[in-house]
Amino acid sequence: MQQNGVLEKAGSKQTITIDKRTNLSRAEFIREYVDKSLPVVLTDAAKNWPAMGKHTPEFYKQNYSHIVKTIDGVTYTMAEAIDRILVSTAENRAPYPFNFDIKKVFPELMPDFSPQLVYGKSDRINSKLMLRQMLAGTTVHELFLGGNGSSFPYLHYDALFMHTQITQLFGSKIFFMYPPSQTPNMYPYPDNPKFSQINFLNPDYEKFPLYKEVEPIVVHLLQGETLFFPSGWWHTTRITEPSITYGRAQLNTYNWNNFINDRYVNWKKKISFMAAPVLAYGAIVGAIMDAFER
Repeated sequence: MQQNGVLEKAGSKQTITIDKRTNLSRAEFIREYVDKSLPVVLTDAAKNWPAMGKHTPEFYKQNYSHIVKTIDGVTYTMAEAIDRILVSTAENRAPYPFNFDIKKVFPELMPDFSPQLVYGKSDRINSKLMLRQMLAGTTVHELFLGGNGSSFPYLHYDALFMHTQITQLFGSKIFFMYPPSQTPNMYPYPDNPKFSQINFLNPDYEKFPLYKEVEPIVVHLLQGETLFFPSGWWHTTRITEPSITYGRAQLNTYNWNNFINDRYVNWKKKISFMAAPVLAYGAIVGAIMDAFER
């Protein structure tokens, strides 16, 4: 078990830790973390994945050199990006985020991330009751490649109120995290409340004074480790070495209502006739899933 940080809360000091656990049983995982909506790092959950030891920068350069992505107006092939990643520095950073929807770009690699890890009593995203249209706007299976000096400067929590699974396939990555209780100190955009107005790399404390009241929980995620954290947790990342990361959206009973309401609010703005049925669908299907999980 490992303590990873201290959280400063306005008017008081509160210690919050994120455990690192090995040989955690499924029942313990559900009881101690999922049911309590707590983050946890599992050191060995993905140890039997074919991806481990296989998904290296060389693997992607040799097999997918032709894949391209445009970042900040510049188009890179996978081979070019990998070359940059391997020599990336803070002064000469590789393009980031160099990320892909695995099911769309590398569907043949999906078996490498098996057996799938489920952050709940059932895998609601892959339920036969889940309409695929409901997942529009999020990437369920995502690959991130980055190099030393790369970072995601924006504090945010994930789309559609999804829980998050991050498995480090190669190298390591540093996460900076804040619990949902710190949302007032994160200064969310009024029209996009899942993103903070704060530039994490260069915060303006005069403009955002409450941000000085908190310190991030720092999690150094090592190769082979998996971080699970619940929806609503603010986070960003920094990379200090070549890194390949698998990310997966997770949906269970605890974020189901927020997920449904988020779909309703968004569709009411864009596809108004679809909004009301979403609430009915959420209530009916959610009840069925709850009963099945019990």
